[in-house]
Amino acid sequence: KERCTPLTRQTRVVLQTWLEKREGTPNDIVFPNRHGGRFSSDGIQYLVAKHVRTAQGSCPSLKRKRVSPHVLRHTTAMELLQSGVDRSMIALWLGHESVETTQIYLDANLAIKEELLAKTTPIPGKVTRYKPTDRLLKFLQAL
Repeated sequence: KERCTPLTRQTRVVLQTWLEKREGTPNDIVFPNRHGGRFSSDGIQYLVAKHVRTAQGSCPSLKRKRVSPHVLRHTTAMELLQSGVDRSMIALWLGHESVETTQIYLDANLAIKEELLAKTTPIPGKVTRYKPTDRLLKFLQAL
């Protein structure tokens, strides 16, 4: 499945400069594999793992984390959600045909749950401890 991903202006400038130095055509593969073809999903996984190993030298906490292309997509989706981006826009960003597919990526994480909890209002009233009736206790003991 082919996906289009928006790029920041800075990324576009760097990419354009690199493409000009390569003297390629607009239809060339931007990141060819060693045979000049497209990367397979395994090839992308290999490159991510290779660069994570390199990054672990300056960021040891990466050794305790699982980093993969899927995790990077999920993280991007969660950051977009936390920034207030609508779920349908996140679905477009991820290249999903429906918002339902995107829902897999958007299982609320702890930060979102805490934020939602902070927006709730406690029910007014006196806090009391529940005391079951003798009848209920008798019923439960008979079970």
